[in-house]
Amino acid sequence: MSKLVAKIPVLAQGLLNDAKPKFGVFLKYAKVELTPPTPADIPKAIGGIRNILNSVRTGRYKQLTVREAWLNTLVGAEITLWFFVGEVIGRRNLVGYKV
Repeated sequence: MSKLVAKIPVLAQGLLNDAKPKFGVFLKYAKVELTPPTPADIPKAIGGIRNILNSVRTGRYKQLTVREAWLNTLVGAEITLWFFVGEVIGRRNLVGYKV
């Protein structure tokens, strides 16, 4: 038992050394990806919506590869799931509103 207790600081230091570079990468991406949208992003979003509507109107979506269609499906599912998670957080209850 004493050998196990003696190894704990060494294991903890190893975990800390492994986690530092990964945490730095996480912070780098978090600063970019988790920032709120700026007013300059609004025209880009409107342009993206126009592109989607044009692809529906012209049938360009039929030319997608299976990989692109699958990735679009996953993005749509992620957006939907985050919406429902936000609803649960906003209600502060898993089912229904407390009246």
